[in-house]
Amino acid sequence: MQFAIRYHEFVNVEGEFTQDLPEMINNRALILELYQKMVLTRAFDSKAIKLQRTGKIGTYPSTLGQEAISVGYGKAMRTDDILVPYYRDYGAQLQRGVSMVDILSYWGGDERGSCYAGNTEDFPISVPIATQNLHAAGVAKAVQHRGEPRAVLTTLGEGGTSEGDFYEAVNVAGAWQLPLVFVINNNQWAISVARDVQTGCETIAQKAIAGGIDGHQVNGNDVLAVYYVVSQALEKARQNQGASVIEAITYRLCDHTTADDASRYRPDTELQIAWQNEPITRLKKLLTKHYQWKESDEDALQQDCYQQVEHAVKQYLATPRAPVSDMFDYLYANLPKQMEAQRETALYYGETDD
Repeated sequence: MQFAIRYHEFVNVEGEFTQDLPEMINNRALILELYQKMVLTRAFDSKAIKLQRTGKIGTYPSTLGQEAISVGYGKAMRTDDILVPYYRDYGAQLQRGVSMVDILSYWGGDERGSCYAGNTEDFPISVPIATQNLHAAGVAKAVQHRGEPRAVLTTLGEGGTSEGDFYEAVNVAGAWQLPLVFVINNNQWAISVARDVQTGCETIAQKAIAGGIDGHQVNGNDVLAVYYVVSQALEKARQNQGASVIEAITYRLCDHTTADDASRYRPDTELQIAWQNEPITRLKKLLTKHYQWKESDEDALQQDCYQQVEHAVKQYLATPRAPVSDMFDYLYANLPKQMEAQRETALYYGETDD
């Protein structure tokens, strides 16, 4: 193994190619599809924030400015691969049979939002930090044991790489040569903790080296680069050639969640610079310059995304609320005696509080 981290980029901030495209991504239809999926993800995200602000869902983590990562790796995954996500992966989930209604239900406090009718094998959203990485390692071991030609992909933020769970998962992935890909959304902020004080590592990707697996950096604002690099890593995993860590470098243009106020710790000048690098504008410039994308095409796309999101929101708001008793009835096979009174109290207030 070479102790080096390679950086990948195909499209710069001006929407120009930085190098010749590999054949697999030199495709207008693919580029347009990735753009459409990013625009839809942002439209959904914007509406979800409005729903939270009006009390229709609970605390919500936005993916603003980070759409290229989940859209890129989501497109790279095959249907039979397995996703073990964290909480900024809507661009991938919407490609993998998870509906907008499912996502809104989850953040609305309804656990039925974790049971995907369109995908029974991907894992639900994980809020605890980095615990999902160990779950993914276990799933990858099962896939390996069965001799199945598929891969497992798990995600986290760069702050999550400071957790022991991440290091343990990387270690076992290397020791067992698991068919596992870690995608790190390096959005520069672990809530209010800046990247430069989170770790002494020069790159986040180099944390792969200690585990004996490949590490790569990719421009997380370049959806083509994310798609390409993750595609290569997933194929390597499917062929039993080991795990990979991919650090996608981007910027969190939003608050950490709707319960956060990033203006209290994030410099305004830094945010303004980041807006100039964001992924959707970058790809729109490319489409306009090289693929005859017109404002009429943009207007039609925006309208279509708006209609899709509004339709999903109507479905979500029309969904009957789950009974309060569900939080007790599906937690234990047999409810402990000491919790029976809590259940009755919850039922009383749940039925009388609109």
